[in-house]
Amino acid sequence: MEQNLTTQYSKKTLEDFNIIKRGTEEIIPEKDLLDKLENSYKKNQPLKIKAGFDPTAPDLHLGHYVLLRKLKHFQDLGHEIYFLIGDFTGMIGDPTGRSKTRKRLTEEEVKENAKTYEKQVFKILDPNKTKIVFNSQWLKNMSFEEVLNLTAKYTVARMLVRDDFKKRYESGESISIIEFMYPLIQGYDSVALKSDIEIGGTDQKFNLLVGRDLQTQYNQEPQVIITLPLLVGLDGIRKMSKSYNNYIGINEEPYSIFAKIMSISDELMWNYFEILTDIPYDKIQELKNDHPLEVKKFLAVEIINQLYPPGTGEKAKEQWEKEKSAAKTSILVLPPNTPVYQVPENTKEIPLAKVLLDANVESSMSSIKKLFESGAIKLGDNLETITKRDYVLTFPGEYKLKIGKKKYLIVKG
Repeated sequence: MEQNLTTQYSKKTLEDFNIIKRGTEEIIPEKDLLDKLENSYKKNQPLKIKAGFDPTAPDLHLGHYVLLRKLKHFQDLGHEIYFLIGDFTGMIGDPTGRSKTRKRLTEEEVKENAKTYEKQVFKILDPNKTKIVFNSQWLKNMSFEEVLNLTAKYTVARMLVRDDFKKRYESGESISIIEFMYPLIQGYDSVALKSDIEIGGTDQKFNLLVGRDLQTQYNQEPQVIITLPLLVGLDGIRKMSKSYNNYIGINEEPYSIFAKIMSISDELMWNYFEILTDIPYDKIQELKNDHPLEVKKFLAVEIINQLYPPGTGEKAKEQWEKEKSAAKTSILVLPPNTPVYQVPENTKEIPLAKVLLDANVESSMSSIKKLFESGAIKLGDNLETITKRDYVLTFPGEYKLKIGKKKYLIVKG
C-alpha cells in the first residue's frame, strides 16, 4: 500500500481495508474499495455487499466458508450483506470451468437445495443482519423485450474471451445460447441489487466483471470485485468439491470435521490457516516452529469453534486423541453418532455379511467379500479380526464393529 494513502484516507478506512484484504486473491480496483469505504463512514451509510450461491447441491462446505467468512468480515464492520440464492440461475447451470454443457436442474431440485442453504448460512452470518434474496424475484417476471435489451449490452466476441468458452469454441465443443446468458443474468443481479461490492471465487472473475460492466451501462456506480482463492480439498490437488469427494461440510459433526482436517498435508495446513482463520500472521509464523501434528490439532479446534459453540473443538480433539490412543492399544472406541443397525424383530441369527450389506456399509456383496479377505472387519472391544465370510451374529445381543479405517457400526437385536 502506498505511503500517501495515510493522508488520503482515515485510519478506520485503512484498518478495515486491511481486514478485508486478508486472504483475497484480487480486489478490482483497490482504490475504488478504499473510496467506497471512506464515503461509507463519512456518510454513515453502509455498503451493499453481494455474494451469489447457485443451489446446485444441498450442502455447503469449507470452500463456501471461505466466501462466507469474508461476508462476515464486512458484516462485523457494519455493512449490509445480501446472500443471493440463484434459484433462477441454478436452473441454467453455471458453465464456469466446464468442458461441456452442464445438466440443468429442475425447479423442484433448486428449491429443495435452497432450503438447506438458508439454514446453514446462519452458522456464520448474523440472521438479523443478513438479507437473503432470490434472483427469481426480478428475473422470473422479465419480459422478452427486457431480456433482449439485456443481451444487446454484451457481444459474442466478449463472451468468447472467457477461457472455458474459448477452449470449447476452438475445440468444436458445443456452447448453448443459454450458457451465454448465465454471466449476463448473474451480472444483472448486481444491477437489480445496486450492489457496491461483489465477492466470489477466482473462477467467477469473468462473471463478476460482467456485473460491473452492466452496472455502468445501466448508469449505476460500478461495483468493486473481490475474488477469493479456491480452497484446495482433502486430496491436496483439486478444489474442494462434493463432486470430488474431497470436502468438509460445514454441517458435519465436529468429530468428523476434526478427523478430516487432521488428514490434510502439513503443507496445505498453512493455506487453511490463512484463509479459514483470523489468526494474526505473526502468530502463524510462530506456529511454524511447533510440531506439525499439534499445530494441525490447533487448526482443527479453531475451525470447529467458528462453526459450533465455543469448546466444541476441544471436545472433538479429546475424542480424536482418545480414539488414536485406543487404536495403539487395540481397544475399540466408537466415535460420536456411530450408526446403529437394528436387526429384524425375533431374529435369532444373521450372517455378518448380510448385516453389512443391509446397513449400506458397502453397496455390493463382492465389496463386502473383499473386506473379509483383507482383514478390514474388526469386532468387539478387543478388535477381533473377522475373515470368515460365513461368520454369523446371534441374538439377543449387541455388537460393535470397525470396518476399515473410518467406518463404524453398532448392531443390535
